[in-house]
Amino acid sequence: MLTSLAFIFLAGLAMAAVCERIGLPRIIGMLFTGIVLGPYVLNLLDPSILGISSELRQMALIIILLKAGLSLNLADLKKVGRPAMMMAFVPASFEIFAFFLFAPYVLGITRVEAAVMGAVLGAVSPAVVIPRMVQLMENSYGTQKSIPQMIMAGASCDDIFVIVLFTTFVRMAQGGSAKASDFVQIPISIVFGVVLGAAAGYVLARVFETAYARAHCVRNSMKVILVLGLSFLLMAVETWLKGIVPVSGLLAVVSMACMLKAKCVPEVSKRLSEKFGKLWLAAEVVLFVLVGAAVDIRYTASAGANALLMIGIALLFRATGVFLCMAGTQLNKKERLFCVIAYLPKATVQAAVGSVPLSLGLPCGQLVLSVAVLAILVTAPIGAIGMDKTYRRLLVQEGGAAGENSGT
Repeated sequence: MLTSLAFIFLAGLAMAAVCERIGLPRIIGMLFTGIVLGPYVLNLLDPSILGISSELRQMALIIILLKAGLSLNLADLKKVGRPAMMMAFVPASFEIFAFFLFAPYVLGITRVEAAVMGAVLGAVSPAVVIPRMVQLMENSYGTQKSIPQMIMAGASCDDIFVIVLFTTFVRMAQGGSAKASDFVQIPISIVFGVVLGAAAGYVLARVFETAYARAHCVRNSMKVILVLGLSFLLMAVETWLKGIVPVSGLLAVVSMACMLKAKCVPEVSKRLSEKFGKLWLAAEVVLFVLVGAAVDIRYTASAGANALLMIGIALLFRATGVFLCMAGTQLNKKERLFCVIAYLPKATVQAAVGSVPLSLGLPCGQLVLSVAVLAILVTAPIGAIGMDKTYRRLLVQEGGAAGENSGT
């Protein structure tokens, strides 16, 4: 396991540096490293690492969600309430609908199988999107209109919506039927996640406030450990209550971090944010290398040109959904275009559930996995490069000159 971790960190950072040097996002190098080191190419990673890969990826995602929550201003988020809420389900719904309409003709599958494929492909990747939104907030790009906050909030809820639909459509593909209760779980999961996280954050903020008043009796490093421990507990609660009450653990983590920022002494929340920013440097490598390792590149060739065509059609529908969410807002054309670009990348959810239909023995299983792998390889780089290369031209930096972005 130690050898595998050495490969992950050293090779991942080396490839990230190479990509950065030639003008590509660091994530591309990390994903490529994972694909090469993974079981489907060189097979250099220990099975024990791969066995806990999903847990390690989840821990890395928790760290960036904590960093994101500690960077969010609740007042800013309230400004974009409606668009953020719509971004949580409208773009994904449009993309799933595109698969439902066109996949039977393009890929030769049934309507139910098309719905399953759409649910696998419909989720945006928070692992790709959220770190970039945090960076934009730190550099004050688009913050005047709360654009990063809106995208971050939407991306955090988007996965819950899609995974619930995926579970429902898989049941239908296995001969079952959809239940109204499945869809009711979506808002319940969001509300309970936010409430649980806010309560945990409020209690922790009071603890930190007391500690701060007593001559800093709890060191910043100890605070980080406490926040991490409570975050893992919130994620565990989601599993414990599964089948009883739906709770979104990831939203609970973000909500807790937001409450910490709102209720903590400003100096404490600022230092916590800095600490988690440093932790993210290591967590980022683990997350994206292991996402790459989960990608079975052998399925890419079998997907074919029709799969690329279907992915392209679905992304056009997705872009239409994003533009619909922006209707009635103050965002100009360039800012709306940036939102479309930010909602392109797929990686985490597709790597996690892409193989499920195959493991369940569904006839469409191998095709779903092939299209999911291809979507990761195409959209993750395009989305990451698109955001990194366009934000300066498409978004206004708060306090700076509007430059090219002043037009409507």
